[in-house]
Amino acid sequence: MLCKKFYLHVMNKKSINKIKLIAKNTHNLQAIRTDKLKKLYKIGKNPFINNWNQSHTSTKILSLFKKNNLLNQDVSVAGRIMTFRCIGKISFIKIQDRDGQIQLYIKINEIGEDSYKEFKKLDLGDIIGVSGSVFKTKTGEITILVKKYSLLSKSLRPLPEKWHGLTDSEQIYRQRYLDLIINKNSRNRFYIRSELIKEMRNFLWKLDYTEVETPSLQNVATGAAARSFTTYMNALSHNFVLRIALELYLKRMLVGGFDRVFEIGRIFRNEGFSKKHNPEFTMLELYEAYTDFRGMMKIIYNMIQYLCKKVLGTTCVQQSNGETIELGGQWKEISYKDSIIQATKDSKWFSRSKKEKYEKCLNMGINIDSNIQDYEITNNIFEKKVEPTLIQPTFVIYFPKEICPLAKINEKDKSIIDVFELFINGQEIAPAYSEQNDPLLQRKMFLKQAGENIHNVDEDFLIAIEHGMPPAGGMGVGIDRLCALLTGAKNIRDTILFPTLKPLQNN
Repeated sequence: MLCKKFYLHVMNKKSINKIKLIAKNTHNLQAIRTDKLKKLYKIGKNPFINNWNQSHTSTKILSLFKKNNLLNQDVSVAGRIMTFRCIGKISFIKIQDRDGQIQLYIKINEIGEDSYKEFKKLDLGDIIGVSGSVFKTKTGEITILVKKYSLLSKSLRPLPEKWHGLTDSEQIYRQRYLDLIINKNSRNRFYIRSELIKEMRNFLWKLDYTEVETPSLQNVATGAAARSFTTYMNALSHNFVLRIALELYLKRMLVGGFDRVFEIGRIFRNEGFSKKHNPEFTMLELYEAYTDFRGMMKIIYNMIQYLCKKVLGTTCVQQSNGETIELGGQWKEISYKDSIIQATKDSKWFSRSKKEKYEKCLNMGINIDSNIQDYEITNNIFEKKVEPTLIQPTFVIYFPKEICPLAKINEKDKSIIDVFELFINGQEIAPAYSEQNDPLLQRKMFLKQAGENIHNVDEDFLIAIEHGMPPAGGMGVGIDRLCALLTGAKNIRDTILFPTLKPLQNN
């Protein structure tokens, strides 16, 4: 699929030093907790219990109480201690499980003096299991009166400071597990991401698509214009590359008679970082025989609206920059050429000489290499001046044929290809093609793109389509970007659980 530029990311050294300072400051607290652990072992206590029988989660208790008034019903829950307040012979704590938080009420008269003494030695972050009965406090908070508790897992390191939590993005990405504990919004975002992927599958299955898996290790890096990661396989004494796209193996499936296929898979591109790019990311690609890019246009329109309504409950999404994006209703459509003419305010742009285009580009404040090709000059204008303005959903159609060798050339205008790119909030969300199935023309386009690097041509794919590939439409959807859009994330790495980071150097 179409590939955008990646930008080199320089690690913030101040952030790294801050992480090291935090680690140093927690050393003393860790020593205290480790000493508690040793004392537990010494008196024969097991601070890491094998299991705990949970009858309810926090949210289930709260919802059932409101519906059925679970007063005095016995329940068993487990979670991490997030707040701790002792008042003489009673204590209030809140534990957090996978659904959220619930308050516990502990009385010395209920659990016994010895158990209460041990209870007061617990720390924030410890994971405990409790059983007791549900009641409502005078302030109206649904609470569990604890009759029995057990330490399930001792936390040897303190959680981030209570009120400020994790505020440094570098620490958030490196210690995502702490971010998930402390930051409710972050935790919710990753639940939403999982729901989005689940509902993508449901949407496509209902359209009679078949989900398949294709190799991550490949002989040739094809299907996109991107630098690959290379690895060596000892068993075969051969270099392989990590895939940069899912495309060509899925098209082999079309040749094999699977008329509607999709894959959700990890993609690896050995390039830079930006708010829109991570070297390892997740892509949905789908291919359908006997349709074209217009058919793909209907699918992505219906899919995004389905996801919004099913997962978010709204088609109106707020962005971190203050933009409000409406994904319902009709979406705008504009041709690539018209967008360039509007940006340059020059109706004769495509008849201008390369020199004239180059000078105009410089006058527009776009610095480019004078040795790049004619179409690349125009595409720089598109990337710098058009893309950032495409905030509401917009299909840009009919790109220059030089941009992608895998799409069908338009029957009426041989200078363009039958493709669209969907842009929302100034970034590409989904490119789609009418797929090229003429094996001779496909070979010619591949060879032209490869130039002297003929070894980069996927000969096996060309042999495959020489057996006959049906006309088809194909599309890719960047799941990380789509998740960022729908959840209002500032950075694509906010939607990736463990984004790629440079390892910290040990002192």
